[in-house]
Amino acid sequence: MEAFFADIEKTKPDAVYCLGNLVGYNIWPNEVIDEIRKRGIPTIAGNYDFGIGRHNDDCGCAYKTDEEKALGKVSIAYTNEAVKDEQRAYLRTLPAHIRLEFQLNNDKLNVLFVHGNPRKVNEYLFEDRDEKSMLRIMEQADADVMCFGHTHQPYHRILPTQIT
Repeated sequence: MEAFFADIEKTKPDAVYCLGNLVGYNIWPNEVIDEIRKRGIPTIAGNYDFGIGRHNDDCGCAYKTDEEKALGKVSIAYTNEAVKDEQRAYLRTLPAHIRLEFQLNNDKLNVLFVHGNPRKVNEYLFEDRDEKSMLRIMEQADADVMCFGHTHQPYHRILPTQIT
């Protein structure tokens, strides 16, 4: 995390957004939350943030094996124990989406930040998602550009402008 913030300070991007899961994937959940808050980074709730914010023992994760499920239980139990009341309260304030609207001459462009997808915080949108399905999701959400973080796998796709 320190390397990430050092790179941000060095490269000075125009904007930084956090697409969720501040907690659940590290042993310093309070420190991660505090750093994001200190820097005023606009953040949406990931499935883990939503669960921990409400002190749930289920993150809404889609585990594939019994071993993953067992590790997930350990992770959520640790995180629920470690997160302090102030940080937990902050997690409950995180929105499900952030929408930006850009206007260039007469053209409007809607950018939507979500964690899973606009319909469900823990639904995966992997790179191999059917193009028509992805376009339908974006059309229903009135999004020209959609950014999401649930997969934890960086990729980008350029889709046609309409469903065929």
